[in-house]
Amino acid sequence: MTDGLRMPPELMRELAGYVTEILVERCQRLPGEPAWDGEFAQELAARLMEAPPEGGRAPREVIDRAVRDVLLPTMRHDHPRAFGFVPSAPTWPGVLADYLVTGFNINAATWLSASGPSQLEAVVIDWFRGWLGYPKTAGGVLTSGGSVAALDAFVAAREAAGNPARATVYMSDQGHSAQIRSARIIGIRPDRVRVLPTGADFRLAVDTLASAVEADRDAGCTPVAVCADAGSTSTGAVDPLDAIADFCEAHGIWLHVDAAYGGFAAITEPGASLLRGIERADSIGIDPHKWFFQPYDTGCLLVRDARMLERAFAIHHDVLQDSVWGANHPNQADRGLQLSRRDRALKIWMSVQVFGMAAFRDAVRQGIELAERAAGYVADSSVLELMTPASLGILCFRVNPGEGADDERSLHRLNRKVLARVFWEDRAFISSTLLRRQFALRMCVINHTTTWDDVRETLETIERFGREAL
Repeated sequence: MTDGLRMPPELMRELAGYVTEILVERCQRLPGEPAWDGEFAQELAARLMEAPPEGGRAPREVIDRAVRDVLLPTMRHDHPRAFGFVPSAPTWPGVLADYLVTGFNINAATWLSASGPSQLEAVVIDWFRGWLGYPKTAGGVLTSGGSVAALDAFVAAREAAGNPARATVYMSDQGHSAQIRSARIIGIRPDRVRVLPTGADFRLAVDTLASAVEADRDAGCTPVAVCADAGSTSTGAVDPLDAIADFCEAHGIWLHVDAAYGGFAAITEPGASLLRGIERADSIGIDPHKWFFQPYDTGCLLVRDARMLERAFAIHHDVLQDSVWGANHPNQADRGLQLSRRDRALKIWMSVQVFGMAAFRDAVRQGIELAERAAGYVADSSVLELMTPASLGILCFRVNPGEGADDERSLHRLNRKVLARVFWEDRAFISSTLLRRQFALRMCVINHTTTWDDVRETLETIERFGREAL
């Protein structure tokens, strides 16, 4: 059957076909299954915690066990009723591209090791550059996600500022935790990571930012970077990007825009209008594995001046000296923290080639419109209360029947009870957030397979659970 670590071609084909059938059948069954089906650690440990086998096992049995005990007890991010956190619904060409990349065993570190994938990454980066309105001087690197994109951006910002001893960075209280983590990793002391309060609209006011920067400079600190949100993950809010860009430009501070969630809204007219000013940022983080419908893990960092990344990350090593092909053959490893890295461009390119940009624009626009329609439903409900307007596919709301739960503590308990029932009893999955210490149910509607019936029936279920919980 096998020879060492090799398999005969006929068995390779058989197993590949078997896995493909499993995946296609999963896609067909998915809408009728729960969006979440996790398992407790004790149960999974009993199934999986064992010594590795000394001899091999039948491949189909191994595949079946992997599906049953490892892959099924998870959140189904691509489920049409997966509304929690930030779901991801990858295209099938994207899945096939990852299969090809893995099968070809691509290491997209240098031009020498992967000239075709390196060129394709340049193509995809240039697409993103154009969609976001960046100049021709811009460039970037595909990453594992927004966390690495933020880390790479903060390294470039620190280098641009001259590696000051008492560096500070700024973000709002709606900023993603990845920004705080990245700032700490690059050496910013925790007490110099400024998390600034937002206003009633959950956006960072320039006056608030200016006051913090002035106080830090008076105290002998050096502001290194400001992180603005282009679609916060909690509410979908977009900071006043133009005004913040004016401030950062006037004060010589690097502006990083976290568009990991909302950035691809720029391919639509309403999204581009909301994100106006993003093109003025020094760097932008954006995640194709969110609203551009690609498999995990696919992130991206774009920098207005690509040379700033290479100044921060290009370190020439004797072992890699043969990988230098000249100025017109860039090594992507010189633009971020990873050396060995998978090819993340092929799935994006294949998806766009197969479906075309019109289909992607329609899919993004659908998420915006469904969330706005959901907000209208909530506003008309006698049981539900809208807590934020729909923004970039996200809305926050809660059960608030008025009588019987008219104080915040009671409303908190009531909504936690409702969330737990959705979690355990319903086919849909939603998550929660805190807005000014008020517990809120949060719905993120960006799956290209989601219909209005999926959204409406989920809201109806929440209404029913809310009435029953009183």
